[in-house]
Amino acid sequence: MNPFVLAFGRVFGTIVTFVLGPLRSIHEERLPRGGLLIVSNHLSDCDPAFAYIGARRHVTFMAKSELFEMKSIGWFIRAFGAFPVRRGAPDRAALKKAIDYLGQGQTVGIFPEGRLSEDGKLQPLLSGVALIISRAQVPVVCCGLQNTNRVIPYGSMIPRPAFRWVWARFGRVQRFAPEATNEEIMAWLESELRRLTGQ
Repeated sequence: MNPFVLAFGRVFGTIVTFVLGPLRSIHEERLPRGGLLIVSNHLSDCDPAFAYIGARRHVTFMAKSELFEMKSIGWFIRAFGAFPVRRGAPDRAALKKAIDYLGQGQTVGIFPEGRLSEDGKLQPLLSGVALIISRAQVPVVCCGLQNTNRVIPYGSMIPRPAFRWVWARFGRVQRFAPEATNEEIMAWLESELRRLTGQ
């Protein structure tokens, strides 16, 4: 990751999210330093940008592998440290990379619905996120995004002003014991995401 690219991206992203949003970030001061997993709902292709700027730190995102095959987008997201995940089947390499990054003290962002929500409602969460949380043993925070689908609606690739606030609400910091079950972790994630998105 080139620090100049990251610095330029943050300045450019702040301007863009202000113009298209503007963005209101809530409780980003809760985010602890060191390894941290940010788990967010997924409304729009612009979600990573709003979550990234809202967190006010560098976030390494897990992104669908198809994006890395697109020359311009692939270069851009690689420059920000994003790493691919294959959809449709468990991707052990992507899960391992997320765990490794967290172990190195990085902040990793994932969208466990695995796809955009067509109607804005929270979709079923994929269980790979529970494995990451259980193995990495780092704090986890949920981020509830709202109105990003007004910037890039479902099925569109063209950004537009939302003409209202775009929200990135960060929830309570949670740590799970090594013996926590996948069911316990998934239940907490769903409850927290629903709370933060008003569902």
